[in-house]
Order: sequence, then structure tokens, then C-alpha cells
Amino acid sequence: MRYLLYVPDISCNHCKMRISKKLDQIGVKEYQVDVPNRTVLVKTDDLKIITDALEEIGYPVQRFERVAD
Repeated sequence: MRYLLYVPDISCNHCKMRISKKLDQIGVKEYQVDVPNRTVLVKTDDLKIITDALEEIGYPVQRFERVAD
């Protein structure tokens, strides 16, 4: 499933690099970090792993929505 995560603390490319590094570490293969819109589009079967990982590095997910595959 794909989810669009709203992460209000994304503000620059450094944020994008930190998020990308963390997602790579936990084995996420398909994702896109959009700095201007402060969102992360991610394909996962376990959303909680993603949200917990982002919160762990200081980027809590404010809300999310499922998007069509």
C-alpha cells in the first residue's frame, strides 16, 4: 500500500537527507520526500514502522492518507 505522510517539520534538503537515510536503514525501497509540500510518499505494508522511525529522528507524522497504487 502507498501512503502520503504529512510531516510538518520537513523544511530543507538536510531534512530530506536524514529521512532518506532512516528509510534506507529500515529497508524501505520505494519512497519520495517532497520538501516544499512537507510530505513523504511511501510504499509499505507496515505504516507503524515508518511513523515510528520518523518520530525517532525528530520528524513526527501529523497525519497520513492512503493513496491509490
